[in-house]
Amino acid sequence: MSRLLLTWSDAGTLGPMPAHQSRRPEGDRGPVLRLLDQEESRYDAIVVLTIPAGEAPSRALVERARARAPRVELRVVDVDDPSDYAKLFRALGPLTSRLRRSFPPAGWATDVLLSAGTPQAQTLWVILVQAGLLPARMLQVIPAAFVPHPHPRPVREVRLDIEGFPEIRALRDELVRLRAEARARDVVLVGESEPMRLLRARIARVAATDVPVLIVGETGTGKELAARAIHEHSPRAKGPFIAENCGVFAEGVLASELFGHEAGAFTGAAGRRRGVFEQAHGGTLFLDEIGELSPRVQASLLRVLQDGALRRVGGEAKIQLDVRVLAATHRDLAAMVEDGSFREDLYYRLRGAVIEVPPLRARGGDIELLAAVFLDEVRARRKGRGLKVTREALRRLVQHPWPGNVRELRAEVLRWGVFCDHTVDVGDLAPEIAMPPTSQPAAGGGASARAEEAEAAPGGEQVAPLAESVARAERAAIGRALDAHQGNISRAARALAIDRNTLKRKMAAYGLREAEAPRGRR
Repeated sequence: MSRLLLTWSDAGTLGPMPAHQSRRPEGDRGPVLRLLDQEESRYDAIVVLTIPAGEAPSRALVERARARAPRVELRVVDVDDPSDYAKLFRALGPLTSRLRRSFPPAGWATDVLLSAGTPQAQTLWVILVQAGLLPARMLQVIPAAFVPHPHPRPVREVRLDIEGFPEIRALRDELVRLRAEARARDVVLVGESEPMRLLRARIARVAATDVPVLIVGETGTGKELAARAIHEHSPRAKGPFIAENCGVFAEGVLASELFGHEAGAFTGAAGRRRGVFEQAHGGTLFLDEIGELSPRVQASLLRVLQDGALRRVGGEAKIQLDVRVLAATHRDLAAMVEDGSFREDLYYRLRGAVIEVPPLRARGGDIELLAAVFLDEVRARRKGRGLKVTREALRRLVQHPWPGNVRELRAEVLRWGVFCDHTVDVGDLAPEIAMPPTSQPAAGGGASARAEEAEAAPGGEQVAPLAESVARAERAAIGRALDAHQGNISRAARALAIDRNTLKRKMAAYGLREAEAPRGRR
């Protein structure tokens, strides 16, 4: 893995000496060159940052550093006052995103030098690293006067293992906003198929409003991406986007995660903690797997949504909120309401608008586009070494039903990056994908395609492909179930032993519209 050093210049600026800077002792080469003097400090690239007033002095530092690394860059950050937290904060967020594209973490190990730059710049490096927005190791160069005593080595790694850092009160809001901005830049809904065009159009309509949105779809379809797209195109785009999976916590822990807790509220609650509702104040909260909530947490959530305020676990004071809630599930909430496992009032509170993310098998034309995006990810991980996929392998990808949806496709493409050198052929695919389809119709196949696939038996009788026969039988079974239950979709789904949303998708695929159901609840 290649190594990158990221540092502010220590060469000073033109004009009067800044207040934070003191004169160096005679013979002191500065922390940047002292770091590069160390035997273990061998870097493949060095990026030196400076403000406009420090550009000229920094060029001499860059020329000296060229003897230590094959690639040295000087980047001028457009900030006139490097002691202004706000200006530095606005400049460093986009800068770190550009650096991650130029030096992807999959191929570059980054070191950040904390000993150069203003104290404010050093503090923001710590925040970016601890927030996970800049994957890096933090280094400090010890002044020569303190080596070897009390410090045995001139360079040490800085670790901040304090629980909860850096969500300290003074910088908590800025941290949440920076996380939100970084995530919003990564939002991509890839696809040009008709289902994806309809999805994007629907997202654009609901994003302009402030109503709650219920996002439904199978596992792996990209429900969180849809939620991020709603947030990014909404008036709340500059606020935080906070995502929480409701299915991974026990009931007592989930209540604390959602609503926060006061010190001493339960065993182990050593201090006050804000929940995700408070963290999302002024922005959007995405609650994934909402169908996994226990009845008790459902009741608490309903109260928060109705009042626009919450009380932390173990607290007394009410905290006012300004949060838009987006919820997602792969379960049939309407059926859960009927059987009493999900509160009806909460269900209607959450479903101000409903967006269904289509499964990958319904967007066959997008599979090559998605594979190309994931192949770009493989190329970045392999330092520019790409892969070529044969037409036969692509055809098998399109024919596969993808029960794991986009998540399964991405995992398959990333697997190629491990086991393939130059070309991906059918033999390189996972066995279930490489196998020719027998019971699944090819994506995008129509009546003409099925007619071409039909083969004549020796007696002259046309034999339809198994997939077509299965589809006819499935359509007939769905039609009989709807007739038997007077068009009630929930009851028909239970009779067929399938999910209500699955039934609705199959109805749409077979041209059985809800409006055609004769009577009863739809």
